[in-house]
Amino acid sequence: MDIAEISKKRFTTKHYNKEKKISTQDIQKLYEVLKNAPSSVNSQPWHFIIVESDDAKKRILPAILEFNHARIEGASQVVIFCAKLRFTEERFQELIEQEDNDHRFSNEELKKQNDEGRRYFVGLNNSSEEKLVNWESKQIYIALGQLLLAAASLKIDSTPIEGFIPEKLDEILNLKEKGLTSVVIASLGYHDENDYNASLPKSRLPEDKLFTFL
Repeated sequence: MDIAEISKKRFTTKHYNKEKKISTQDIQKLYEVLKNAPSSVNSQPWHFIIVESDDAKKRILPAILEFNHARIEGASQVVIFCAKLRFTEERFQELIEQEDNDHRFSNEELKKQNDEGRRYFVGLNNSSEEKLVNWESKQIYIALGQLLLAAASLKIDSTPIEGFIPEKLDEILNLKEKGLTSVVIASLGYHDENDYNASLPKSRLPEDKLFTFL
């Protein structure tokens, strides 16, 4: 199936088959997709919390709006996408050294230029915690989109979830103490046979309403 057909067939799951779990092989592929997601100046401004056990799902439910409870409890895995609250010197050093270890620079001058470029763009968005998280959140949604499409390519169902209380989730998971804040959630698994959304036709505006060609 080509990428366009995958995008046509993908839908947002409303009800999961709790008994059907994603295989270890497939879930590892999805984690690799998250790891390889693109970000501005390779800042990788995220941390992904994977919720798998029933106990862990119950633990976060108080922060989830009630209509989304089934999409947490029935899923095989739940991914909480978190932004980092501060861009410290330690983060700059960690990134540039990892890139160096991965042989991205043929000489020290290129390494220096890369580091300076990242510092410049981060600096444009780092005047406050709120501004930094806003910039990082835009990139986190890129990772979310990649995960949803990758899951569909493996015939795994998914649900992007904004229906939760970030402050409450941060409190439950002690995220602030870890320098993180929750941004968005995605549940993964296989839809229940009675999931009404699985059989509905996709509805999108026509191309002439969506595209302008210059």
